[in-house]
Amino acid sequence: MGGKSGEEENYYGKHGTPQKYDPTFKGPIYDRSCTDIICCILLLIAIVGYVIVGVIAWTHGDPRKVIYPTDSRGQFCGQLGTPNENKPFLFYFNIMKCASPLVLLEFQCPTKQICVSTCPDRYLTYLKAHTNKGDLEYYKQFCVPGFNNLQKSVPEVLRDGDCPAMITPSKPLARRCFPAVNAKKGVIMVGNETTFDDGRGRQRNVTELVEGAKKANVVLEARQLAMKIFEDYTVSWYWIIIGLVVAMVISLIFIVLLRFLAGIMVWVMIVLVILVLGYGIFHCYMEYARLKGEAGSDVSLKDLGFQTDLRVYLHLRQTWLAFMIILCIMEVIVIVLLIFLRKRILIAIALIKEASRAIGYIMTSLVFPLCSFFLVCLCIAYWASTAVFLSTSNEAVYKVFNESACDYAGQTCKPETFNMTNITKQCPDARCLFAFYGGETAYHKYLIVFQIYNAFMFFWLANFVIALGQVTLAGAFASYYWAFKKPDDMPAFPLFSSFGRALRYHTGSLAFGSLILAIVQIIRVILEYLDHRLKAVDNKFAKFLLICLKCCFWCLEKFIKFLNRNAYIMIAIYGTNFCTSAKNAFFLLMRNIVRVAVLDKVTDFLLFLGKLLIVGSVGILAFFFFTHRIKLVQDTAPPLNYYWVPILTVIVGSYLIAHGFFSVYAMCVDTLFLCFLEDLERNDGSTEKPYFMSANLKKLLRKTNKDHSDA
Repeated sequence: MGGKSGEEENYYGKHGTPQKYDPTFKGPIYDRSCTDIICCILLLIAIVGYVIVGVIAWTHGDPRKVIYPTDSRGQFCGQLGTPNENKPFLFYFNIMKCASPLVLLEFQCPTKQICVSTCPDRYLTYLKAHTNKGDLEYYKQFCVPGFNNLQKSVPEVLRDGDCPAMITPSKPLARRCFPAVNAKKGVIMVGNETTFDDGRGRQRNVTELVEGAKKANVVLEARQLAMKIFEDYTVSWYWIIIGLVVAMVISLIFIVLLRFLAGIMVWVMIVLVILVLGYGIFHCYMEYARLKGEAGSDVSLKDLGFQTDLRVYLHLRQTWLAFMIILCIMEVIVIVLLIFLRKRILIAIALIKEASRAIGYIMTSLVFPLCSFFLVCLCIAYWASTAVFLSTSNEAVYKVFNESACDYAGQTCKPETFNMTNITKQCPDARCLFAFYGGETAYHKYLIVFQIYNAFMFFWLANFVIALGQVTLAGAFASYYWAFKKPDDMPAFPLFSSFGRALRYHTGSLAFGSLILAIVQIIRVILEYLDHRLKAVDNKFAKFLLICLKCCFWCLEKFIKFLNRNAYIMIAIYGTNFCTSAKNAFFLLMRNIVRVAVLDKVTDFLLFLGKLLIVGSVGILAFFFFTHRIKLVQDTAPPLNYYWVPILTVIVGSYLIAHGFFSVYAMCVDTLFLCFLEDLERNDGSTEKPYFMSANLKKLLRKTNKDHSDA
């Protein structure tokens, strides 16, 4: 390649030496050796340890602890094969004690709890029920199992906590009995009453009962929202699947059209994205104008606060104004980028055309991401099941609860021997009740370590699977680029050959790259956990430091992903170890930093517009369907609590599907781009050193091959 000025030599010296012409180089090297063997061994050892952790978790864990409520004796309510099999609901003796801070710390009310078959449906005190045989029979189902009223007087029953002092009308919520609160004309009531008898002859206001249950409801309101969302999924799941199938079909059609009409499709895609965003702006403006003058539409989001029914926000003008501003900003950004990058878009289109040809010759590459997706799903399933079993592998812990002052309050106890201890003598009202699941053995102390290891291995294995897919695709597409006569010089099965090379020779290198990324990701998880724990701490310096660390590690993760991706391409082509490949890829990109910053990113931007178009089209279709705005099928759409649930699910699913298809394109473009840069460094278009790039790329870059017909 011609001589270089001193400034250019100095520049190249800082960023490695350009690749030199090699007459034997014809694409991915077949004569390889195993790389980063130590990391391969470490991965195998780590997997064995992961299996051991999983076995330990599955041996000690019990998922029923997160499904079924637990009474004061540590028994599950409603669990088959237990004494409480026909008692699915948890009943609190004194719901007002749920206002204790202990509820928020340990999610356990300091009052006796039993499993019942139904929640109470009336007001009744034990004193009143004791005088009526029918009422007493009804009342006894809310007393401790085995209770016999003939052996004790009313004061003794209440003193020993055999029965609650009173019961109130309740409704089940998340398998727990809570007061049936309602409001009429602004007056809070339970059932049809505004006051109740607390069982000790005193009339109490219902608001006290409501306040007592409020803190428990804070935890359960989220569960109620989750139940409504679950109901929406049960009636709309098949329509969601149809929406995702539509997204898959549109993505496939889009990819096929790109294969034959890349240039036209890119420009059509750009125009359609602008039109879709424009329609979104128009729709938001029409909703904003329609709500003008309607009662309550001018309430600010700040004053409204958080509402579990998100449809409330759609009745506010401020919501639609915010949507309109966001879409306007996106529209302006897209238009400005297109204006300034119009020349680079032509070269990017040429790269996309080249990628379309490569994918056309290697059609199995479109199916290969399904294998990676399946393996990632296996990693997620193993991690999730192990996490659940680990979190439920604790033992039941009982603690002393009491109303009056007591030195033993909060100490652990054993229900079997509690009545024989001195605690009951010094604190007559003390009770030994189930508190939470925990433990003090060596196993329980290491549970947090097991959970961190579980998360770390998930990141490592998931990154390894993604890396394996990237190396496989890179090797296949590199074999296309470096075939001088396409497709005659390509191997018979480029994808399977590349997959075999990656597994046989470079498992260690893939493990090395994914290990570095996993370490950064687990550190980010720990930082998020610390941030959550420090929210209640008033230490501005600690919060500032944590924000800085989170920002730094986020940037570091993005950089490592970028570096790994290009390192894997070099591994697929040259078979070098991870560090050498990362260094060579980084220096190659730095020697062509202008092309990387503009050309490669423009291509990514165009592919992103394709994903945006698919997601926007399917999202608009889902919106009109689930909001009953399509007259032909308005009676077909299911009734929903929140119509945004299936819409958001379809949008997110459509993006993942589109991303899966376009990820093949993105990997192909990145691979061809690196090969393209190396082609410019290795060759000069002469008879001895002809370019391997396509005729279209040579034309755009004004390059020619002497005495050679264009490939």
